[in-house]
Amino acid sequence: MEVKAPSELLKAQKLANLLDTAVKLPIIPIRIGLDSLIGLIPGAGDALMLFISLRIVWLGKSLGMPKALIAQMIKNSVIDFALGFIPFIGDIVDIFYKANQKNVRVMERWWISQNKANVDKATQQALETWAAQQDAN
Repeated sequence: MEVKAPSELLKAQKLANLLDTAVKLPIIPIRIGLDSLIGLIPGAGDALMLFISLRIVWLGKSLGMPKALIAQMIKNSVIDFALGFIPFIGDIVDIFYKANQKNVRVMERWWISQNKANVDKATQQALETWAAQQDAN
């Protein structure tokens, strides 16, 4: 038995990685994404990133996540958007406040909680298969 994450969650993970952690900065061990780079464009950059960030929220909604969790995800996105309006400081804070990653973690925790029994069963089967292969060697 193999348990696969739904396509909405996988899309949200890829989008969050692109927006928050796609680029490793040289010398310092910090990863940034398009959100930090495009967010440097005053006003329009932050508005564009909010719009794209809300795509992750929409993917969560399409999974059937509860309204309270959707509201939490919207709050994360709005905080990220608002921080972008603080000149210079907002751009620095934006590097560390990764709203898209936070929103995907909310989605992942919810999905796992809804599918825990199947995930546990698949994990147990994978462990048994691995153990049998180790015994065969």
